[in-house]
Amino acid sequence: MNLSNLKPAKGSVKSQGKRIGRGQGSGKGGTATRGHNGAKSRSGYSKKLGFEGGQMPLQRRVPKFGFTNINRVEYQGVNLDKLQELVENKKIKDTVDFQILVDLGLAGKNEVVKILGRGELKSKLTVTAHKFTASAKAAIEAAGGEAVTL
Repeated sequence: MNLSNLKPAKGSVKSQGKRIGRGQGSGKGGTATRGHNGAKSRSGYSKKLGFEGGQMPLQRRVPKFGFTNINRVEYQGVNLDKLQELVENKKIKDTVDFQILVDLGLAGKNEVVKILGRGELKSKLTVTAHKFTASAKAAIEAAGGEAVTL
């Protein structure tokens, strides 16, 4: 190896391509490959999301209907069969509260939890949550546990 055959590592140097807007002699001067007029030839151009070249955008063509209640509360559901599975895997013992559900990844710290009645609960648990379905509450109490509403 000597100075005559030194090369940069493969892939370390990118070819810069054609230099745009550097005079007529380069072949890419003048308009710098942007054409003559229109929005795309201007500096600072960025098209809006959903822009279709002046055609009425899909978002505005499609009819709108319905109503979204801004006060709606979305509950994160946790079923009884999931609680029973956690007891069998020895992840919970006799109490289940909101913090335990967050730690186990069943709910986010900003979510509202509702205990749902799918499956059956065999173990005696004290469950603390924001809401309970009637069937879930009945199943927890039938197993000898307690349903505490936050």
